[in-house]
Amino acid sequence: MINSPGGSADLPVKSGPDLPDILIIGVNHKTAPVALREQLALSPEETDEALEFFQKSPHISESLILSTCNRVDALMAVSDRDAAVATIKKLIVRTKSISEDQINQALYVHSGEDAIRYIFRVAASLDSMVLGEPQILGQMKTAYRAAVRKKCTGLIVNRVMHKAFSTAKRVRSETGIGGHAVSISYAAVELAKKIFDSLDNKTVLLVGAGEMAELAVEHLIRSRRSGSLLVANRTFAVGANLAGRFNGTAIRLEEIPAYLKLADIIISSTGAPGYVVTGDHVRPIMRQRRNRPLFFIDIAVPRDIDPDINRIPNAYLYDIDDLQGVINGNIETRNKESVKAERIVDEAVLRFKEWFENLDTLPTIIALRKKLYTIAEAEMARTLPALVGLSASDLEAIRKMIDAMISKMLHEPTVFLKNPGAHRNKTVYLDIARKLFNLDDG
Repeated sequence: MINSPGGSADLPVKSGPDLPDILIIGVNHKTAPVALREQLALSPEETDEALEFFQKSPHISESLILSTCNRVDALMAVSDRDAAVATIKKLIVRTKSISEDQINQALYVHSGEDAIRYIFRVAASLDSMVLGEPQILGQMKTAYRAAVRKKCTGLIVNRVMHKAFSTAKRVRSETGIGGHAVSISYAAVELAKKIFDSLDNKTVLLVGAGEMAELAVEHLIRSRRSGSLLVANRTFAVGANLAGRFNGTAIRLEEIPAYLKLADIIISSTGAPGYVVTGDHVRPIMRQRRNRPLFFIDIAVPRDIDPDINRIPNAYLYDIDDLQGVINGNIETRNKESVKAERIVDEAVLRFKEWFENLDTLPTIIALRKKLYTIAEAEMARTLPALVGLSASDLEAIRKMIDAMISKMLHEPTVFLKNPGAHRNKTVYLDIARKLFNLDDG
C-alpha cells in the first residue's frame, strides 16, 4: 500500500463554494455600562445552556461564549448572519429581561475579516480596559475548553482560537506590551525589584489588610521563591486571616517598631489619620540591620509613612504619587509597543484569511490526490508481483518515489486552484478540474 497523505481528507469541510460566515456578537466596556455588562454576564451554567441553545439553531454550526467582567462575546460559524444575530437577541431578551432597544444600543456585530481581527486583538489584550493585561488570555482558554466540552466547536472555531492563542503568544514574546506595570500593586513590586538584586528570602511586612496591599503581596509572592510575611492590622483577626492565606504571621500594630529590624519590604495601606511609621522608628534599627536596604511602599491616602524616612541612608520610600508616575510612564511605553502588536495581529489575520478562503479548494484537491493514489495503487498491485527478487527496502523505495512524483505533479495545480488570480473565478477552475479528472463519478 502507498502511504497516501490523507490527513486533510478527514477535515469536515463543505464540498460547495459556500463557506460559513465567521461572526462575533457581543458587548464590552466600550459599548455598555457596567450595570448592563453585569446583567448580561453569564455564569458557567448559563454559558452551557446558551451553547446548547445555539446548537439547536439551524443557522449556527459552531459557537463559543466568552463572558468576563468587561465583555460578553459569542464567536460563531453561521450560515445566515441575520438569523444568527436574531437568535442571539432572542436568547438575551428571553433570559436576561432586557429590552431589544437596550441590546441594540450596546450590541456590536463583526463578521469575516473584522471578526477575526477582533478576536485576535482581544487575545493579545489590545482591546482590554488595561492594555496588555494577561488575564484575558486565560479567560479565553477557559471559554474555549467549555465550548469544546459541549462539542460546540469545529474546524472553523478551533482554527480561530488556536490562531488567536499563538498570535497572543507572539505579541507577548516579541513586544513589551505586557512587561511594564500599570497597576499600583504591580508597580510597587517592580520598584522593589530595582532596589534588591533578588526578592528571594526577603521578609515582607504588610501594614493594613486592604485590597491594594493584598494585591501587592500576591505580586510579590509570584516574584520570589521564599521569604517570610508579617501582617499588622488594626483588627487583629482580619490580619490573622490574611496572614493565614499566605502562610504568614500576624502581629499587632504596636509591634511594628520591633519588627522593622527584620523586614526588608514594608507595604502600608491603612486608614490611619496620622503616620504609622516615622523616622524615629527607623533610625535606631538601621545599625542593627547593618545598613541592609529597607524599602517602604506607602499606598495609603492619607499617607501612612513619614516622608522624612527618605533622608535616612539605605531607606527608600515610595508613595502613591511616585507609583502613579511609574505607571504613567509604563502606559506610554505599552502604547508604543502596541503598534508592534497590531502589526503582528494584522499578519495573523492575513494568514488566517488565506487559509479560510482556500477551504473551498480542499475537497477538490483531496479528491484529486486520492484519485492519483488510487491509480498508483492499482498499477503497483498489477506490476510489482511480476518483479522477482525485490526486497522490502526496494518496495519501500518505490513507494517513496511514487509519493514524491504525485506530490510534485500536484504542486502547481494545487497552487493555481488555491489562487488562480485576482481576475479569475476560482469556482470555474475548481469545476473544470473536477470534470477533467472525473472526480464526481460516484
